[in-house]
Amino acid sequence: MKGKTDDKIDYDWSSFEKMLNDIKSRGHQAIVRFRIEYPSETIENAPNCTEGVKGATAVPLYIKANKSYSETFNKDAGGDGPTYYADWKNEELKWFYKQFYTDFAAKYDTDPRIAFVQAGFGHWAEYHIYGTTLKLDTNFAGKDYQSAFLQHLDTLFHETPWSISIDAADKNYTPIAGNKTLLGLKFGLFDDSFMHKEHDISQGDGDNEKNWQAIGENRWKTSPAGGEISYYEDKDQHEFLNPAGLYGVTWEDAAAKYHMTYVIGNDAPEGKYATKDRVYEASSYAGYKFEITGYAVNKVSAAVRVKNIGIAPLYHNAYVTVKGVRSKASLKGLLPGEEATYTVAGLEIGDKESPEVTITGDKLLKDATIPYKAKLDGSADVIEGLVDEESGTTAIAGGRVLSPGKDAAGKDASNLGKARGNKLTDLKGRNVKHKGQGAFYPVPKR
Repeated sequence: MKGKTDDKIDYDWSSFEKMLNDIKSRGHQAIVRFRIEYPSETIENAPNCTEGVKGATAVPLYIKANKSYSETFNKDAGGDGPTYYADWKNEELKWFYKQFYTDFAAKYDTDPRIAFVQAGFGHWAEYHIYGTTLKLDTNFAGKDYQSAFLQHLDTLFHETPWSISIDAADKNYTPIAGNKTLLGLKFGLFDDSFMHKEHDISQGDGDNEKNWQAIGENRWKTSPAGGEISYYEDKDQHEFLNPAGLYGVTWEDAAAKYHMTYVIGNDAPEGKYATKDRVYEASSYAGYKFEITGYAVNKVSAAVRVKNIGIAPLYHNAYVTVKGVRSKASLKGLLPGEEATYTVAGLEIGDKESPEVTITGDKLLKDATIPYKAKLDGSADVIEGLVDEESGTTAIAGGRVLSPGKDAAGKDASNLGKARGNKLTDLKGRNVKHKGQGAFYPVPKR
């Protein structure tokens, strides 16, 4: 931000835009988290914040210039180095933090370059200040403000899911656990020490699993689960992709248990297991996978039956699309193992025509589609969902059942799966330069 004029914050989004465009150029989407405290970090190229000071907060200088604003300091917070703490009794800071997210959501909520937003307080916005004595309304936001802030966030993001840390389950820090109103908000969860040695209850202290249970049980059905592989030990990042497992747990089993949609493992390439094929295989295992189990057309409509064979639902709107026309119903929220039929109406389909099926959405990058697996043999009955050519009603109506590679006469002509086979995208619709072996199929159980 550049400053404040009256009650309006002045922004310069240029560096953020540069980052988003760089991510987009690689066929990816961003997971964005803003922080105030970052132990040992030195801020650079941000002239309206404190630059060149190790552990400085990201609080804007115009707030720090206020005589009523006073930060606290720990020379080695939890062994992570010097850390300054924002003054959470300051009213201007509390106004700014809410207003910043208001302005950010207004600008970026529908932006396809951003997949998810993470928010919070404390070190790295992860809901803790380990190594520093907690003082609510001083070095950590008070519970009343947190409650108002979270409810405010829930009104801002309509297309981009937002998440908080599982550490927000700690009642010493937050008011969330046990609060029906706050637990009813649409936030997802991120786990910043996923798969560490004692992550699960069966492995030891199990604090991570207890936090998931306290504020996240079944939350994955409507909001994303994600996070970071643990940094507790170097081996955590280096070996979590070991097919034999880490601390007795494989990535596939851990991801399935918590229904993970994404995870950050930036140090994994320093180990021996993060080969290109293994990273691709592991990332393809996360989140949703769609299989088309039925496809029929008549002159005016198409009916496409889709099953989610992944480990989590899709959290953005996406639609079965035929000849540029989208289904009315979205694939968003189709749970693992669930199957539904999607009607695409208002079409004109010739007797010998076999239209291509794609899955499209406004939160996908330009020209990207969501690939799918197709499992059809052409022997199924006409599926429910076609629009009757005479009455216009949706029911079981006369039509042609299409299968991969065959038209109505049994000739090799179907377009089913062209988007999957011909466009080089991975399971999440990201453009890739190599052919993904097995990207559309579950990873075999190890």
